[in-house]
Amino acid sequence: MSKIKLIVSDLHLGIGKTLEGGSLNDLEEFYFDDRFVEFLNYYAKGEHKDKEIELILNGDILNFLQVDYKGHYLTVLTESISLEKLENIVKGHKVFFEGIQKFTENPKNSVTYVIGNHDQEMMWPAVRRRFNEACGTSVRYSNVEYTFDGFYVSHGHMFEAANRFDTRKFFVRKNVPEPVLNLPFGSVFFVNFVLQIKRFNPNIDKVRPFNAFVRWGLINNTMFSLKTILSLIWFFIKTTFSGDHKRRWNWRTTLGIFREAAIFPDLATSAKRILAHEKIHTVVFGHTHVYSYKKWENDKEYFNTGTWTELTSLDVASLGKITKLTYVLVEYPEDDGRPRGRLKEWRGYHRIEEDVDVA
Repeated sequence: MSKIKLIVSDLHLGIGKTLEGGSLNDLEEFYFDDRFVEFLNYYAKGEHKDKEIELILNGDILNFLQVDYKGHYLTVLTESISLEKLENIVKGHKVFFEGIQKFTENPKNSVTYVIGNHDQEMMWPAVRRRFNEACGTSVRYSNVEYTFDGFYVSHGHMFEAANRFDTRKFFVRKNVPEPVLNLPFGSVFFVNFVLQIKRFNPNIDKVRPFNAFVRWGLINNTMFSLKTILSLIWFFIKTTFSGDHKRRWNWRTTLGIFREAAIFPDLATSAKRILAHEKIHTVVFGHTHVYSYKKWENDKEYFNTGTWTELTSLDVASLGKITKLTYVLVEYPEDDGRPRGRLKEWRGYHRIEEDVDVA
């Protein structure tokens, strides 16, 4: 039986486009539930209907970091808190989960979930059980990486200091009433700093290249930009010297982050290091929100699946808002040779009209 695999990342599902009172949710980033269902239906029918299909959700599928708990955005996350946040995501994206349920009605189809830095809360057993229920299937989970047939699939955050999980301690159990997630520095920074800035500028983390955005801000919105930079410096000072007794951050942590980190890192160098392993011929990352493809000697390949969220480009070659629903299709040849990846864009079906999402 022939088979294919579909790899997507960085969908960033929040609690939906509208809030309970009917107002727009300006922290929602995923507006393509219908198109995602079309995407699954296309591969589940027609020329692919008799194939074994694996959907690989490669991190940041759910945007837990931008989902509140009773009106608060938290960095101390217990299993019960994460479970309630997942319930709100499922409620806000019924079409998405109904689409996966229909996709997995075929016993040949399966789902694998590789965890990213925005959906670390998928590590809780109760959260996984509820997600399985919402998808109508038993999902295969991987905390860090997923390998098969010469492919290495990982979200990509493990290759930068700020967002890297501590694989020796996914949960904090000492000095707390009940276990909490051991969040990396980048997640705490996002919740305690970036989310505060997004209240005034919701697009601050959606602009590429970021250095051009900083220059634009200093020229066109000088006071706001200077205040943001000073607030950032103060945040790092507080974090470095006050620390977190549960996670033990210190000045060495901060120094390591500055030494390694880029605002939006290029993971090609990390991919090339992984490809040095003789049994790995293809690496697939997400995380950067920029789709890409590179090939090196000995037919070694690297794909980045990009994102299904909106980006704004300040690069002259691609100036303006960009939304490309990109993914990697893995196809297996009939002669049992090496499976190959292809970077694809889902364009959906023709629509006469549709709502403009302005959140």
